[in-house]
Amino acid sequence: MQTQTLSVAQQALDQGKGILRLAPTWVPRSFCVPGRRIKLHPDDYYVLGGNRGGIDERWLSSTTPAKNGPLTGENEGLSRVVFDDGTGETQFLLKDAVAELQGELIGDRLWNEHQSWPMYSKFFDNMGPLPHHLHHNDEQAALIGQLGKPEAYYFPPQLNNHGGDFPYTFIGIAPGTTKEQIKECLMNFTKGDNKITNYSAAYRLEPGTGWDVPPGLLHAPGSLCTYEPQKASDVFAMYQSLVNEAIVPEELLWNGTPPNRVGDYDLLMEAIDWDLNVDPNMMANRFMMPKPVRNQAEMEAEGYVENWICYKSDAFSAKELTVMPGQTVTIRDSAAYGLIIMQGRGKMGVWDVETPALIRYGQLTNDEFFVSEKAATEGVVISNHSKTDPLVMLKHFGPGNPDLTL
Repeated sequence: MQTQTLSVAQQALDQGKGILRLAPTWVPRSFCVPGRRIKLHPDDYYVLGGNRGGIDERWLSSTTPAKNGPLTGENEGLSRVVFDDGTGETQFLLKDAVAELQGELIGDRLWNEHQSWPMYSKFFDNMGPLPHHLHHNDEQAALIGQLGKPEAYYFPPQLNNHGGDFPYTFIGIAPGTTKEQIKECLMNFTKGDNKITNYSAAYRLEPGTGWDVPPGLLHAPGSLCTYEPQKASDVFAMYQSLVNEAIVPEELLWNGTPPNRVGDYDLLMEAIDWDLNVDPNMMANRFMMPKPVRNQAEMEAEGYVENWICYKSDAFSAKELTVMPGQTVTIRDSAAYGLIIMQGRGKMGVWDVETPALIRYGQLTNDEFFVSEKAATEGVVISNHSKTDPLVMLKHFGPGNPDLTL
């Protein structure tokens, strides 16, 4: 009787006892200047060439390809699993592992509903602000064969030793603004500064806090380094023509528009969720302070603290876990998740984990992993091997997290 050879994906999952090790995934943006806070080596921010722009993003647990125009590299934006077969380390796409292992990896609930891993997260790290822009909802994104994109922000203290050029984010449209005024801004896009942020309000950004950004909400992210969970999509359209004295190409205004509708300013206006944008209670409804996942004193007595940091979207959620120096804890979750180690060193399941101080482009690390639903529900044993330094990680979950009951 022949024994069936296990696939590489299955071997990797077995080797990690339900936890996959991931390689860093770097993504450039031609319209951004890197803030240089995502631990990439100083010589490597422009390693892909000046025409690609600087690397200012690291994508996490991504099965979503980056949409970076005709120069986009093969598999750009897609996370890779690292597997040691005993003779050396090989890599394969997380997307392929999900397609093969299905519910064994992400859980039957998510696989049956989405047939994919339906979110990813990233660090985006810009020296200056981004243009005022929006992400389309599912109905609008379907016109160009994509999914809509809700997203959220959290500003990790570990990556924000400086605030960049403009640590403020414009969000929404000031109440009292008319649709005609915004449409006029869009029609003036090629005339220099279309002054769309004249009709918005900016909020100062604070490390250790975050914001919720549903589809259709105009936002101009500020210059803090940002952890950004989001739905598995890269759809967007830039509505601001001049930011930080840099001209935004007109093609980015029409980026989410079907080719046969380019020039249709009414379609651009339809992508704006007007009521959401002119909400007079923007701070109360979109700002997020961390919230403990359970009683704070009980967690501290057990050697850890865990907070919800992104919790207002039904498309994803995120937690920050801190294991105190010298402590060993068992953490249980009801859903699969990706994670990135932010601080410290220790052990997680069978894996040694650590935070690198500096990463060369193409170098492997022990700071990013993907935890299967089975491993998450059984409980992940985490030990902090430092006597002085907390072990901190950020955990990103897919839609419908059963544990999110806030």
